[in-house]
Amino acid sequence: MRLILLLFPILFFTFSGHSQNESLSFSDAIKPHLNKYNLQSDFEFERGNVEKGQFLFDSLVKNYLVGSRFNEYALKNVHGGKLKFKKIKKPIFLITYASWCLLNKGEIAALNKLSHKYSKQVCFVVLFWDKKENVKKISRRFGSNINVCYANEAYKNDAQIVSTLKHTLGFPTSYLLDTNRRIIDIKRGGVATPKGTPYRNSYKLNYNLFNERLSGFTTKALPIAATK
Repeated sequence: MRLILLLFPILFFTFSGHSQNESLSFSDAIKPHLNKYNLQSDFEFERGNVEKGQFLFDSLVKNYLVGSRFNEYALKNVHGGKLKFKKIKKPIFLITYASWCLLNKGEIAALNKLSHKYSKQVCFVVLFWDKKENVKKISRRFGSNINVCYANEAYKNDAQIVSTLKHTLGFPTSYLLDTNRRIIDIKRGGVATPKGTPYRNSYKLNYNLFNERLSGFTTKALPIAATK
């Protein structure tokens, strides 16, 4: 019986996927599958099956979320005003954080460097699940090529984005969107290096991780931008 239970999550996500995501919003695409995913992934992670848990996440993304259209969010920018996704003409790299969780060593520096490298090709957005006053201080560490935004349950207009993003795939999570705001891929956050790892090594690991995602991302996204 235990063997059957262990195999069930893999069988479910391997054979029940479909490619009919093009007409769905992200929130509609994830809703029917979220409860089963949470039950199955919790089952694996509670038993220390990290690889199977990651497999379930990747399968959920590949089979149900890739190709769906990201919701037309309007995010509050920490420097004032709104960042409206429908007005962004570039592919979007969005990564979500929470200000009370320490970011990995070297992660912000790596994102700053990469946002400069890809500034003409990609719109970088960092979204913190917190109130403005708590995000202001950490926002100063991000470069000018990164849009730092925030959302929180305390703000009534944030209810949809909080329920759709924060309470579904968690954080830190990065979303790669093409110019039509369709999802190309979704990944977990940066590299959690062991305590005592030199800053230079941590920075390099995070830079290489995000650079690999972005280089593949622009290859897939930019042809779509060119034909728009």
